[in-house]
Amino acid sequence: MNKFGITGSDLLEIGFPQSKAIGVAITLMEQKLRDKTREELLGLFKEVAANPEHFLDDAVLAPVSEALIEKISAANEPCVALKETASDFAVYGADHIEQGALSQMNVAMRLPVTVGGALMPDAHQGYGLPIGGVLATKNAVIPYGVGVDIGCRMALSIYDIPETHFYEHTAKYKRELIAWTKFGAGAGWHGKYKAEHAILDNADFNAAPFIKNLHDKASEQLGTSGGGNHFVEFGIIEFSEDDAPLNIKKGKYLALLTHSGSRGFGATLAGHYTRLAKELCKLPPEAANLAYLDMNSAEGQEYWLAMNLAGDYASACHEVIHDRLTKAIGAQVLAKVENHHNFAWKEVWMGEEVIVHRKGATPAAEGVMGIIPGSMTAPGFLVRGKGEPNAINSASHGAGRRMSRTQAIKTVTQNELRQILKDHDVTLIGAGLDEAPMAYKNIETVMASQKELVDTVARFSPKIVRMADDGSKED
Repeated sequence: MNKFGITGSDLLEIGFPQSKAIGVAITLMEQKLRDKTREELLGLFKEVAANPEHFLDDAVLAPVSEALIEKISAANEPCVALKETASDFAVYGADHIEQGALSQMNVAMRLPVTVGGALMPDAHQGYGLPIGGVLATKNAVIPYGVGVDIGCRMALSIYDIPETHFYEHTAKYKRELIAWTKFGAGAGWHGKYKAEHAILDNADFNAAPFIKNLHDKASEQLGTSGGGNHFVEFGIIEFSEDDAPLNIKKGKYLALLTHSGSRGFGATLAGHYTRLAKELCKLPPEAANLAYLDMNSAEGQEYWLAMNLAGDYASACHEVIHDRLTKAIGAQVLAKVENHHNFAWKEVWMGEEVIVHRKGATPAAEGVMGIIPGSMTAPGFLVRGKGEPNAINSASHGAGRRMSRTQAIKTVTQNELRQILKDHDVTLIGAGLDEAPMAYKNIETVMASQKELVDTVARFSPKIVRMADDGSKED
């Protein structure tokens, strides 16, 4: 703190923009304006902020006025120009993709940093990059290209428990599912139930004050699932033949499937770095949500660190949930598969290193395992990637919505939801009409549209599904 007690916040209050002009002014106070009082300095700097051009010839204040004018000029600079035409991109399942998603992808393909793209068959309109969109960029990362729920993922545990045992003890599985899962916006574990995990000791939480301030929130919400389309469910997974890589024999097994991400921690990071990207990268209005950070910049490197930390945190949440439920039901894990979406990876594609954004899309390089769910009554699929270059080694992350949340609430009735659950022998705990099966595309159609992207290894049928009681939009 300088001897005048003047901080950056004080200068912001009298009209300074968030810029290097603040640092220049504070340095001048200490070096050349020490004979002034606090009040005199604030009055003087207020005049400079209001009319910086009047002080360009001032022997002392010129550096401050120049910094202010530089900031004003930068704010008035024209937008980063988009390419005249969109580059071509692969589309899978085009007959079932809405025009809004296609239009958003066309805008993304006009970014000056874009080198490739693809649209998965579950695609639908989102913010900036469509959900189900895959975008490869050169040395740039797009916070909204990653998404709000950073590192959202699927995790599957296959147990040594046969199908018959599940049906004989359904009440037990329902009881433990309720006891060891937590849903809803802002929900967390407390007291003796608070989760512990090494992720909370990760040094990257101390990389920046903003990230550090989110540690308590991350600690409280560890091992919870949030709201929206997130779920924890028991189901039966069927292998129609032996699978050597997983060492699983042909048959039906009880399995636990979870879908959730980095909770409030990731959402807060996404909002912060999206705002920062928009300040630094001024794109035309139609592309504003695709603002990107240069990977050579301090801001880009900080976001990259924060994004990876959020991804590791999301993985830790799944680990806590699976460990607790596995112990509660007394099972042995035969195999575990986990894959994430809403993330960006450094990958080599078409011979060059790129940043691959998969917003609601699953990595599907050759041999890479993935889980593609349908809905609370539709089957999910355990898949193995084929590494299709045109898809940038990707596949869908689910069935994809065919109704917006609002449309689903207005269209689907409680009686219709109860009937479809009964028809498929599914027990539902929580969830709102916005997550009704009818709100989603036909998963069989989606899978048929990506046969060249993945091979099906096993089929998962949901049986006891838990989601947020309030149908919360947090996802």
